[in-house]
Amino acid sequence: MQSTIPVLSIVFMAISALIGIAIPVVLYIIFRKKNKANHLPFWVGCVTFVLFALVLERVMYSFLMKTSFWLTVSNNIWLMGLVGGFFAGLFEESGRYLAFKTVLRKKRGNDANGLMYGAGHGGIEAVILLSASMIVNVIFSLQFNAGIPSVLGTASAGQQLIAMPSWMFLVGAVERISAVALHVSLSVLVWFAAKNNKRFWLFPLAILLHLVVDMAAVVLNGLGLNVWILEGVVFVLAALLIVLAVVVWKKNHTVEQPAVVSEETPVEAQA
Repeated sequence: MQSTIPVLSIVFMAISALIGIAIPVVLYIIFRKKNKANHLPFWVGCVTFVLFALVLERVMYSFLMKTSFWLTVSNNIWLMGLVGGFFAGLFEESGRYLAFKTVLRKKRGNDANGLMYGAGHGGIEAVILLSASMIVNVIFSLQFNAGIPSVLGTASAGQQLIAMPSWMFLVGAVERISAVALHVSLSVLVWFAAKNNKRFWLFPLAILLHLVVDMAAVVLNGLGLNVWILEGVVFVLAALLIVLAVVVWKKNHTVEQPAVVSEETPVEAQA
């Protein structure tokens, strides 16, 4: 029986960790350089995800788990997907909408800021859920293989990593690429909902679409579907959402008008 975690598994862990960090960094650079987006929406997206998805949504779950309804939900994969998808959509899309209506209200002149927000929202999720966990796995694996006791895991955890196929450590990276694409697309929908009251319907639509994608992932995973088929389904859903976001963008995008400087304005005041 193999007593060490395969080197290839550790390499794939490291690659996944780097991909999780690279995704938001690359998008940040693209939206900043090519689309002239501001810095602030990216960081607002990061904070909003943490507050609404990791704090407020978790608080809601803590209350729900104390009810008799939770026993029914936890024993039914379809209800689990429905409830989980609804909460994810409700909290994350509401967070987007509130951020666009408040903190980023003065940044709505440049539609690229909606893209930048999506990069931050989805990017920090990739860093927290993928990169952080993979970095912990790498450190633990190196310690485990060296026979060094670790506070990061137990011997049974090491055996689980040994038994896991090396390629499985790349699945998370593939998943995060689709997830970030979804977040950027949903951000476009909510951006225009917040910017134009006549397009408010895009906000509940974003909640519904978020629900559908998350529910599909939960249900298909619960049914034991092959992981690559599952990721393929999520990829297709992400692609469809990208197409929808492009259509919405083309119909609603406006070019930011530069501020007009009066000819009488002193040069010093313009600086």
